Amino acid sequence: MNTFPQDSNADALKKADIEFSNLSRDSGVKDAFIAYTAENGVLLRPYMMPIVGFDAVKKFMEEGDSNFQLTWEPLYADVCLSGEMGYTYGIYTLVFKDGNGIEKSSRGTYVSIWKKDKNGNWKFVLDTGNPGLEPKK
Repeated sequence: MNTFPQDSNADALKKADIEFSNLSRDSGVKDAFIAYTAENGVLLRPYMMPIVGFDAVKKFMEEGDSNFQLTWEPLYADVCLSGEMGYTYGIYTLVFKDGNGIEKSSRGTYVSIWKKDKNGNWKFVLDTGNPGLEPKK
């Protein structure tokens, strides 16, 4: 696996992404996405039009299926020189039960673009993922 040098801004962003994943694991996907979506945040999901704005993301998450767990691990983070925008990418894992109640999992890649809000907290302005990696053995 590649390793990249990190600076303190990138480390802080990577930490925010890890905290986002931990909240998803501990409190559910809905609560995590509501907590980390910027006012102008956008979700790009397969076979869907973009979900634009905090209210639209919140509505989408509230209507979603809660019969799954979504976690992820950022592999890399970078922040612009001014320190207010950055991105992370990594691997996500989705664990769910099929129609017979058997636990299954799928993995994929993701990228999130982040911006600091007026209070200096990292919020994502764009989040998207691609399925297709083999499940962890």
